[in-house]
Amino acid sequence: MASQIDRNTGAARSVTLATARPPDGAKAAEGRLAAAASTLSRIPRVDADQRLKELGAPGLHARRIITTAPEIMPMSGEASLPDIDVTTPSPARMYDYYLGGKDNFPADRRAAEKALSVVPQGRAVTRANRSFMVRAVRFMARNGVRQFIDLGTGIPTSPNVHEIARGITPDARVAYVDNDPVVTMHNRTLLANNNDGIAAIYGDVRYPLDIVTSGALRQIIDFSQPVAVLFVAVLHFLTNGEDPYNSVGVFRDHMSAGGYLAVSHITSDGTDSAVITAIRDAYANASAPAVFRTREQIREFFTGFDLVKPGLTEISRWRGNNRKTAELPALRFLGGVGVKR
Repeated sequence: MASQIDRNTGAARSVTLATARPPDGAKAAEGRLAAAASTLSRIPRVDADQRLKELGAPGLHARRIITTAPEIMPMSGEASLPDIDVTTPSPARMYDYYLGGKDNFPADRRAAEKALSVVPQGRAVTRANRSFMVRAVRFMARNGVRQFIDLGTGIPTSPNVHEIARGITPDARVAYVDNDPVVTMHNRTLLANNNDGIAAIYGDVRYPLDIVTSGALRQIIDFSQPVAVLFVAVLHFLTNGEDPYNSVGVFRDHMSAGGYLAVSHITSDGTDSAVITAIRDAYANASAPAVFRTREQIREFFTGFDLVKPGLTEISRWRGNNRKTAELPALRFLGGVGVKR
């Protein structure tokens, strides 16, 4: 949804392990999430501060402004990740908090709670978006796709793309791409013993050509064969000046016919102006802003693709089991899947 776009700007301050630990409520939410997901028990879960300590994360030094394309690093790469900033809210870590996870910091929780104070359905919307991703991956795998690129991966939450795809096609290959160093470290750790045909790559969707031409990606993905590209809850973290249409277009131009594109995106159509203002404010000081687009603007991402039924629709209604008309959430979220012509 997403990315999950971390510009690493500003200045960082040191934090103690105690301040980085989530409140009891977040731990309780994590427990409920674990009980609801049958496969989550296979994924080790620890507090974000403990994870960083175990991984030997770099010190919290002054962060750098990204003015050129970030380095592409595969899961096995030796190059160090950028310094981690815990004082600026990260969309990826906020998303983790919405899902009831504990891989987040106080700044992330404060920003997330600001959004939830106006949109209490936010957690439900986040879960609906993840369910959309699960259904989309299953659909594409059942239609013969064996290669997946998950852009703006976010903090790993089971079931992941490779778990879903390999439940249908055991030899499915998956590349996870994110430019939040916490996300990349999590993916590298969780996939360390299961990396045959899977890569965790540090990359930025604002520089799509660097991703599609990287050796790390090419070791996993063969663009001469159909590939599924997922921009799930990530394009709304790119401003118009960062040209999200180009980000999608570069991947489209490298895809062969029969490949698939999955997109989910917040929309201004049907969303109350007060809600739009609240969400924008919540992400105003985050590492990426929240950008609302109209249905037509979101539909434009599918240029060169034919939308499969039911087209571009509410994420909860995209091939969901519930055929009844449900009350639409305050925050409207559209999703769709298209096949490359």
